[in-house]
Amino acid sequence: MSFILEFVRDPLTVGAITPSGPALARMATTAVPRTGSPLVVELGPGTGAFTAAIQRRLAGRGRHIAVEVNARFARQLAATHPAVDVVHADATGLAGVLAQRGLGRSDVVVSGLPWATFTAARQRDLLSAVVEALSPQGAFTTFAYVHARHTRAARNLLRSLESLFDEVVTSRTVWTNLPPALVYHCRRPT
Repeated sequence: MSFILEFVRDPLTVGAITPSGPALARMATTAVPRTGSPLVVELGPGTGAFTAAIQRRLAGRGRHIAVEVNARFARQLAATHPAVDVVHADATGLAGVLAQRGLGRSDVVVSGLPWATFTAARQRDLLSAVVEALSPQGAFTTFAYVHARHTRAARNLLRSLESLFDEVVTSRTVWTNLPPALVYHCRRPT
C-alpha cells in the first residue's frame, strides 16, 4: 500500500507524504525501557516506523498496544507486526482501549500523530487522553517537523506539553528525516 495514497485520501489524519525515517524512530522511542516489562502505547503508528523501533527496544518483553485510526494502516500493521496488539480506534478513546484489556496506566506513550494538522480542541482532547493513560512516572514522546515548529498549532502543542508534564526536553534536530524533525521527550504528567 502506498503511504502517499493514504495521505491523499485523508491528509489531516495521515499528516505526511512519507513515513518517519529510522533516525527519527530511534529518537522517538528512547523512552521505551530496555529492561523490565513495560506497557507501551503507540498512537498513530501508520505503517510502523516507530512500531519496529519499539519492538526492537522491547525485545519480546512487556506489552505493546498500537492505536491507529486509519483502517488500512491498522490492517497492514497487524499483519506485519503480529506481536503488537493493533487497535483500530481514535486515540481519544485510549482509556477505553486499556480498560477493555484489563490494563491500568501505561509506562510510555509514543506518538506519531500529526499534531500540526489538529485544532487546539483536538490537541487538548488527545493530550488529555495521553495524560489519563500514563502512570505518574510515565513518559510521553512525540515529534514535530522543524519547518512547522513555529506554526500556531505547533506552538499550542508545546505550551500544552509544558503545562501537562513536569519535564519537557526538546531533542536535537533529526536532519536525516524527510522532512527534518525534532522530538519532545515529556516526563511525569502533572
